[in-house]
Amino acid sequence: MKTILITGGAGFIGSHLCQRLAKNNRLICVDNLISGNRKNIKNLERNKNFRFIKHDIIRPLKIKEKIDEIYNLACPASPADFPKFPIEILLTSSIGVKNMLDLAVKQKAKFLHTSTSEVYGDPKVHPQKETYWGNVNPIGPRSCYDEGKRFAESLIENYRKKYNLETKIVRVFNTYGPKMRLDDGRVISNFITQALKGKDLTVNGNGTQTRSFCYINDMVEGIIEMMKSREIGPINLGNPDEYKILDLARKIIVLTGSKSKITFRPLPADDPTRRKPDITLAKKRLGWKTKVSLEEGLIQTIKYFRSII
Repeated sequence: MKTILITGGAGFIGSHLCQRLAKNNRLICVDNLISGNRKNIKNLERNKNFRFIKHDIIRPLKIKEKIDEIYNLACPASPADFPKFPIEILLTSSIGVKNMLDLAVKQKAKFLHTSTSEVYGDPKVHPQKETYWGNVNPIGPRSCYDEGKRFAESLIENYRKKYNLETKIVRVFNTYGPKMRLDDGRVISNFITQALKGKDLTVNGNGTQTRSFCYINDMVEGIIEMMKSREIGPINLGNPDEYKILDLARKIIVLTGSKSKITFRPLPADDPTRRKPDITLAKKRLGWKTKVSLEEGLIQTIKYFRSII
């Protein structure tokens, strides 16, 4: 039985990853609960092979037992968090990643880092391949996250070379599903919450900008397959189906049975106009592709949101 450490383990993706890996492993879940929620892992805390540590990874983490694998998911990832926690995000993506890499070197553990599609910024290449260097505003309102993640990738790559550390980087595209925060500021959670409350769905710009949405179960399987592989990355993980934001709003109104209307507001600064992953590498190197359709995933997500609103 392996011992696995997951940072950000009480967050949206992290808690699903904990749930998936808890069956056959000893798990140490680390989270400072800035954006994570301990309720997400409540059912796991009865498991004798599961342990929760409240800790901020910008401080070194001391672990006595032998760690085999580290999944680093720690970092607020919601656009709503960027103006609230910009310094925390930057420190998590720099000092925090360094601390976890130092732990991996000491433990000789495999290290997987969840980077983001945000490293591509407002892309001029479509769809986005891993070879694309991106179009990022280094001092814009999203820069704490975008540039933090870009720095983290460089740090990880240089640790890999200097210390012969087994590292892996995945670039996570828009992901949704149960356990999302109601107030996380992402388009799917915003629209579902507004629809269920009978409020207008607020679309940024004219709604013709596009996104690609990956259901949480597919994303977790991709992350695990990356850890199991010999790949270094970065490798894109996301659903290659592309949807206009306006079409998404209409679909959610139908699926919720809401009488909500659609209103429009100005497009935020540096908001990407198009976002779609090229997952050729993931298919070829990991044997991974998405399985859950947008409608199927939305139905499950709406069911969860109904239960908590």
